[in-house]
Amino acid sequence: MQREIVITADGSSTIHLPEWGEQYHSKHGAIQEAYHVFIKHGLHHYCDSEQIEEPHILNSKTDILEIGFGTGLNAFITLLEAEKLKIDVDYFGAEAYPVLMDEIKQLNYSKELKAENEVSHFNKLHEVSWEASHKVTSHFSLTKQNRFFSEIKEKDCYNIIYFDAFGARVQPELWTEKIFQNMFDALKTNGVLVTYSAKGSVRRAMETVGFKVERLPGPPGKREMLRACKEA
Repeated sequence: MQREIVITADGSSTIHLPEWGEQYHSKHGAIQEAYHVFIKHGLHHYCDSEQIEEPHILNSKTDILEIGFGTGLNAFITLLEAEKLKIDVDYFGAEAYPVLMDEIKQLNYSKELKAENEVSHFNKLHEVSWEASHKVTSHFSLTKQNRFFSEIKEKDCYNIIYFDAFGARVQPELWTEKIFQNMFDALKTNGVLVTYSAKGSVRRAMETVGFKVERLPGPPGKREMLRACKEA
């Protein structure tokens, strides 16, 4: 399948798949979408709700599963936030079709995030081996998992899930009750799942398996997004 590096509306790059008319991140702004959906309404929301402010005192860590590791943008921004907030994050990135290093080298995230000093950490996210845990920074560890999303069978493992699969228009099999049952089971109690999608069928699938679902204002270019909680 043909793949192109393109620049989105906020100046950050992404990978475009012309055959599908789909890209890895929003054409309205890759970085803006990542911050709004996954950081603001995922990581920050969870830390605030759990009062994770001084993890070195609480001896706690936050376990995050990303559905669709892709370009590593969400992981990189989470790494930067973990260092800034001094929260300990164990990050698990599930990806069936890893992005090629030739493509990774064309992405401009370090520059657009004004994090040129962290470019080595961005590169390390992609250079480390799969299926093993790697300490990338003092507060951020990464385990990349080369597997299909349907193969996720863990129970009560994660505090947050970033659900960043390709859209239901091109891969409807990734947005089914069966997949969201796996996500529900994988989350710990009071864990949250966030996604850019706001489709009614997605919300209903989440609610059917037991999630409490909120519609939230979406990132630029989208009216709404969804956040789902696994309540006690």
